[in-house]
Amino acid sequence: MNQHTRFNLPICLAVEDDAFSHSDEIIKRYLPDIAGQKAIIISEDNLIRIYTTKINEVSKDFGGAEIYSMQNASFDEAVAIAKKVCIEDIKVIIGIGGGRVLDTAKYASHISKAVYICMPTSLSNDSLASPFSVLETEGKARKTIPCKIPTAIIVDTDMIVNAPLGQTLSGIGDTIAKHTALFDWKLSAERTGTNVEDFAYALARMSYDSVYHCDEKDIKSRVFIRILSRALVMGGLAMEIAGSSRPCSGSEHLFAHVIEEKFPDIRISHGIAVAMGSIPACIMQGQDPKGLIDFFRTYGIDYSPMSYGISEEMFDEIWLLARDIRPGRVTILSDIKHDSAKFSEIYSRMVEV
Repeated sequence: MNQHTRFNLPICLAVEDDAFSHSDEIIKRYLPDIAGQKAIIISEDNLIRIYTTKINEVSKDFGGAEIYSMQNASFDEAVAIAKKVCIEDIKVIIGIGGGRVLDTAKYASHISKAVYICMPTSLSNDSLASPFSVLETEGKARKTIPCKIPTAIIVDTDMIVNAPLGQTLSGIGDTIAKHTALFDWKLSAERTGTNVEDFAYALARMSYDSVYHCDEKDIKSRVFIRILSRALVMGGLAMEIAGSSRPCSGSEHLFAHVIEEKFPDIRISHGIAVAMGSIPACIMQGQDPKGLIDFFRTYGIDYSPMSYGISEEMFDEIWLLARDIRPGRVTILSDIKHDSAKFSEIYSRMVEV
């Protein structure tokens, strides 16, 4: 990517207590032009039920915005929302939810050219600010599709404190996986004769460092939530500046993609899958995984494949398939031969938690 390439940055990143209750004030502060414009809120049935009061408040703040309950995080659903937005002259899309909702709302706003306000109910991965949406296409197949990043991101620390613990742990896992992703990006640049975009690299490294070296160990504390929110947004911006997912996605993400696409019965979140993948990736890269292992133990992230029903044979097969799951993506897997005995040894080490 050359220096003349344009990229988008969010106009607003607000991480505040009870932010959903005064989201209109936040928007007026940063985006006065869209105050009073016709808006629609995209969410899901269970979230609309759980957060009825908060979502109704946001609706009222945006002039009685329609609350739309999406059914699937699919390409078709995003297109249907975009069609509705265009036909009804809606100018603002507000996504309230987790990764599924935010990716769908983000892509709908990309197609319809509406302003997109991202309001996460959990911090499970860095897709909240990334220039990509992961959407279902046919059956269980999913595709990562480029799109525009949010115009505004509003994080309500009260919502995140009360979100399921597993979702926050997933967000931590996705952040820490940048350690191996950045190694793979440098390796890929060397092998393909391309450049690493320095500013994107620095942002992704800062995202990782801010969480890895965080003094606050209580993940329910508002201090930690602010740090994690900013780390996930920095990851998204790093991808936007790089023009690809390389600053945040390496061999550990290929491992997670195989699980998501080939082993859909394995119940594991994206962030925990990439955290688990980062340990073998680290070893294959010739780095010592002790720092990552100690970190995961400190925060209570269970990285044992056995805990998620992944047998030694499956673990080996996932890594074998990971080499080809994203054709053309150069990582440490492109550099080394598949060694089942080595993965058996790593598996044994990982299940001895």
